Amino acid sequence: MSGIRFTHIDHCSVIITDLAAAREFYVGVLGLTEVPKPKTFDFVALWFQLEDGQTIHLLQKPQADSRSPRHFALRVPDVVAAREHFRARGVPIQETGPIPHCDRFFVFDPDGNRIEIIQWLEPYDPAASGAAKLD
Repeated sequence: MSGIRFTHIDHCSVIITDLAAAREFYVGVLGLTEVPKPKTFDFVALWFQLEDGQTIHLLQKPQADSRSPRHFALRVPDVVAAREHFRARGVPIQETGPIPHCDRFFVFDPDGNRIEIIQWLEPYDPAASGAAKLD
């Protein structure tokens, strides 16, 4: 057993190219609260506060990241309302494969970063819902 213990994910960083479009999506569509980046940063970055001190960091670069299955997930208490929220704003929704006891879908930010929106209907139980063996 390791002497280190991880308690939660502190933050996730994604690449953006258009500051205004990213801010509009993360504030205007996702409804996140922007907080000032550290004053020691000498590069363009947007920080958004979640609960429990977790943050999402947007780092401006000249080119967007390549599209891939890579993503971060935002948990919601009502995924049905979340779907309606995105549909009402014209944000395309990508449905995905099932996971036992949860409902989820994906959206993409203006730079193509993949964001999973997920609601756990019951806590994940690896004994009941997990694969027979580890990959």
